[in-house]
Amino acid sequence: MRIALVGLGGMGTTHYLNYLHIPQAQVVAAVGQSEQDRLRAAEWGLPLYATLTELCAAERVALADICVPTFLHKPLALEAFGLGLHVITEKPAALTLSDAQEMFRAADRAGVQLYVGQVLQFTREVETLHEVVRDGRYGRPLDACFERLSARPGWVQGSWLFDREKSGLLPFDLHIHDLDVLVSLFGTPQSVSYTSCGGGERPWPEQYRFRYAFAGGVTASAEAAWFNACLPFTARWRVYFERGLLVCDGGLTGYGADGTVTAFDVEDPVKVPCGANLPPSGWFLRELTHFVDCAKAGRPSPRVPRGQVLDVIRVLESIR
Repeated sequence: MRIALVGLGGMGTTHYLNYLHIPQAQVVAAVGQSEQDRLRAAEWGLPLYATLTELCAAERVALADICVPTFLHKPLALEAFGLGLHVITEKPAALTLSDAQEMFRAADRAGVQLYVGQVLQFTREVETLHEVVRDGRYGRPLDACFERLSARPGWVQGSWLFDREKSGLLPFDLHIHDLDVLVSLFGTPQSVSYTSCGGGERPWPEQYRFRYAFAGGVTASAEAAWFNACLPFTARWRVYFERGLLVCDGGLTGYGADGTVTAFDVEDPVKVPCGANLPPSGWFLRELTHFVDCAKAGRPSPRVPRGQVLDVIRVLESIR
C-alpha cells in the first residue's frame, strides 16, 4: 500500500521508521511546510509537498497517515477523504464529538476508512489484559486503577499543546490512553467524576483524578498529570478480579487467589526505534501493520472501532 505521510515531527518519524518494517506498506511521499519537514524528507529521500492535494496530483497513494498537532486532524482528514484516501490519524481523532462524527461520516461517503492511533491497544500488556478478561481465569473484573504521570512535556514544538482549543490539554493528550483501554474493556462509563488542580501561573489543570462506574458494577479510578516537577514518566495499572489481581508495573504479573503467581511474557519480539520521546518497542509496528491490513481489505478496525473512539471523545469533552 502506497502511503503519504503528513507531518514529519516526532510521531511522523516514529511512523516512518515502523513502516520500514512492514513489507505491504511503502511511504512514497510526504506533506509538510517546516524546515524540519524539508530536512527529514530529504534525509529519507521522499518528495515533499505543501498539501495533500498537491501530492495526490503528482503521486499515486491510497492512504494518508496524519501525524500533526491535534487541531489539524479534522481538516487534513477531510481533505484526504475528498481525495479518496484511507486515513490513519494519531489520537485523538478530534477535540469534539461532533467533529469526530463528521470525520467518520465523510469517510463513509467517500467509501474509505478512518483509523485512530490508540496505540495502547497494541501493547502486549493490554492485549494480555483483554485475554484475561475474556477467558475468565480470575473471574469477573471488579475494579481497575490506572496511573499515567509525567513532568510537563518539553518535547512539544511551539505552544499548541498547552492551548485547550488546539490540544484539549491533559485529558485529550495523556488520559485518553487509559480511558480508551477502560472503554474497550468495560464499555461506556455510566458515571464520570473527577477532581483537578494546578499552579496559579498555569491557566489549566496539571493533575486529574478520575472515577468511573461501568455496567455490571465495575468501577475504575485513574490519575493523569503533567507535574511542574522533574518526575520521570510513570505509567502503571492494576485490575482486580473476583479471584485474582493483574498488575502492570514494569512487567505484567498475575496474582491468583489460589496462591499462583504468573509472570506474563510481554516482551516485544521486534523493537523499532521511535522518533518521539518513547523507548524502542513493537507497539507502533503492530498498530500500523493492523491498520494497513484493514485498509487493504477495505474494512474498519476491530481493535479500535468507531463506537469506542466516539465514546472516549464523548467522555473527554465533558472534562474541563
